[in-house]
Amino acid sequence: MQLLVDAGISGSKAEERLARHGHSIRDVDALLITHDHRDHAGCMGIFNRKFGLPVHVTEKTLETARSHYRVGTIHDVRQYRTGETIQLDGLVVETFPTPHDCADGVVFVLDDGAHRLGILTDLGHLFDGLAEIVASLDAVLLESNYDPGMLSRSFYPEWLKQRIRGPQGHISNHEAAQLLQDAASPRLQWACLTHLSEHNNSPQQALETHQHVLAKRFPIYVAPRHETSEMLEI
Repeated sequence: MQLLVDAGISGSKAEERLARHGHSIRDVDALLITHDHRDHAGCMGIFNRKFGLPVHVTEKTLETARSHYRVGTIHDVRQYRTGETIQLDGLVVETFPTPHDCADGVVFVLDDGAHRLGILTDLGHLFDGLAEIVASLDAVLLESNYDPGMLSRSFYPEWLKQRIRGPQGHISNHEAAQLLQDAASPRLQWACLTHLSEHNNSPQQALETHQHVLAKRFPIYVAPRHETSEMLEI
């Protein structure tokens, strides 16, 4: 079972980046969408029409995306409800609601019966139940969006700064690191930091914050913003 999570880049970019690791996007079995924001769902129609990927998305997320930008025809929509479990040919996908400022956002935990991978991004804040999710994981892709000092000094207008650090925005490097410190169990093999702000964070800053809090408990990686990451295995 091969899955893609979210479709915020063009089909050609996704195809090219997978090919760099020897994978074909046409071998992907399904596309899972977390929420309606364009940088996560904007190209889901293209992924379906060009590559034939069935799109797993909630009704509210699809409706909101269509009301905000052009999604186009999707020939194979497979709706799920927030909080339910999706069964995909031996792979279980657990969905958990988030307080992020979107219509119906979720995070995913993928479970093949032997390993559990969390894809935890656009969290809003460290909501109830998140620590228990992290404690159950063998590996995690975790939002580490901003450095508070960089955000305070940035050119962003004050309303946008408030949105980012507010209860429906994003979590900071320190919040992400503290979550891992408090909740990660001995089974966690690695964490990969994702969704870093282009203007209010840097890979070095995020990594240094996490290493300061976590020391060498487990390997920490940072997903690059515009390139493919290295291959990570559980």
